[in-house]
Amino acid sequence: MRTIILFQNKTIPVYLTEGNKKTVEKLADTLNRKWSTGKNALKHCLRSLISVEVVGSEATLHAINEKDTLTISLY
Repeated sequence: MRTIILFQNKTIPVYLTEGNKKTVEKLADTLNRKWSTGKNALKHCLRSLISVEVVGSEATLHAINEKDTLTISLY
């Protein structure tokens, strides 16, 4: 399933294996929390975020530069 979220005034496509509104809400909360409290590497990834892939309770954050791609836990 594919959906769109708004993060830092950018539309980001989110690809989910299981369609669940609660997962999308948790992803948005986690991204906003990581934006304000995360380490520099994570913030750099979030600045260049182009898409997110959610599998189970993990989200893979795809950045413009492939080496900046990270996987984070949603829970």
